[in-house]
Amino acid sequence: MNYKMIGYTLGQVLIFEALFLAVPAITAICYFEWTALLSALGTAALCVLCGFILSRLKPQNKKLLAKDGLVIVSLSWIVMSLFGALPFVFSGSIPNYIDALFETVSGFTTTGSSILSGNQLTNMPHAMVIWRSFTNWVGGMGVLVFVMAILPLSGAENMHIMKAESPGPTVSKLVPRVRKTAIILYFIYFVMTMILFITLLFDNVVGSDAKYKMGVFEALCTAFSTAGTGGFGVKPDSILSFSPFVQIVCTVGMFLFSINFNTYYLILRLKFREAFNSEVRIFLIIVATAIVTVSLNIFLTQSVGGASLGEAIRHAAFMVVSIISTTGFATVDFNAWPILALTVITILMFIGGCAGSTAGGIKVSRIVILIKGMFRELSSQIRPNQVKRINIDGRPVEREVIRTVNAYIITFVLIFASSIILLSFDPYEYILQDGSKLVTNFTAVTTTLNNVGPGLDMVGPTQNFAFFSPLSKLVLIFDMLAGRLELFPMLILFAPVTWKKT
Repeated sequence: MNYKMIGYTLGQVLIFEALFLAVPAITAICYFEWTALLSALGTAALCVLCGFILSRLKPQNKKLLAKDGLVIVSLSWIVMSLFGALPFVFSGSIPNYIDALFETVSGFTTTGSSILSGNQLTNMPHAMVIWRSFTNWVGGMGVLVFVMAILPLSGAENMHIMKAESPGPTVSKLVPRVRKTAIILYFIYFVMTMILFITLLFDNVVGSDAKYKMGVFEALCTAFSTAGTGGFGVKPDSILSFSPFVQIVCTVGMFLFSINFNTYYLILRLKFREAFNSEVRIFLIIVATAIVTVSLNIFLTQSVGGASLGEAIRHAAFMVVSIISTTGFATVDFNAWPILALTVITILMFIGGCAGSTAGGIKVSRIVILIKGMFRELSSQIRPNQVKRINIDGRPVEREVIRTVNAYIITFVLIFASSIILLSFDPYEYILQDGSKLVTNFTAVTTTLNNVGPGLDMVGPTQNFAFFSPLSKLVLIFDMLAGRLELFPMLILFAPVTWKKT
């Protein structure tokens, strides 16, 4: 274990977090929010101080083993969250530190689950609202990916960090150098975010009459949350009170950011056949099928207040894309939808987006590998002597990838079941009127472990997570971090062998 390199990297991460806090600090100056300004600057000062101390370690050996990369990534996200919660506490926006930590982890992991009520969000300073949304954007592409794009940490060993932080069963370099790959990814991410931000501003020109208009502040926050597929809204009712134009733009944005960013790089290089691989095509089919199913179901049952077919399609498309991209924005309270639509929504929570995107969930690529593995096993039962490999896009899937996917699913199920059991001890039944604690706990774990945001019943799109006990919130915080980091980087922290010197 390279302790000095781990400490040095954590120091760099804290220094960068101090730079990130410039966003709420500048916002506080623009809106004359002096308490929020002092909160942001105070937290930035603590980050710089601790980061400077850790950065003084100056490791002579910069080589990183695979376990070093896993530890660096998991500790970086934990440290970022611990310090990132301080502005909420210092400003008085979220006085309770566990609640502030829950909100911050939800932001950085792009989950979007919240402990805030509508009034709390309305009364929150602009600086804290934008910090909340900005955490979505920073966490979307990855904290360490950003650091690697700016600072070369340790040569080729950076790949261990990128593998640990990037979502999906495999990670490929776009170019030979890992740092250049990180720069390309963040460049695409930044440009797409700016295009989304500018497009949202057109709401003031083409948007119909709505309760809210997209000003510069609202558009920036919404762009941050959409690009990171985090779903932190600037209004208590998420996107509902904005115009249909905004809802359509967000639908397209959420969809585009849930596709592998390698796709856009390949499109820029005019490699269209490679860009639209089987994962992207299957993702398109899943989204289209879900939209058609939910649209017809809610239209025929009149579950959106007598909406026309066009409105039903708009709401269905928004919610399907919002859930499968694990963004979590909402235009309706889908708790009131019929069972078929709710079943589709719940399944989409588990599927998630494509590997290499900002979306959460199990990922389409893993689902494809699992299904093909199932058919291969069925075939081997019928013809035991036949040797059949799993192929994707005409290329065989390595045994290592199949083994990793199988281990991921087993680990996912164990964490999922353990979390539900732990939440069952939470004594909050007194606030329920219909005995729906199981559904609430089940979807609370589903939505946090898959980084989705809203669940069903007491954690639905019009509710929040504030009623959970501090212990339950810590369980859900762990689930959010584990889900965002693909489970193993968090679990490796608890393995004694990790900390032995090699």
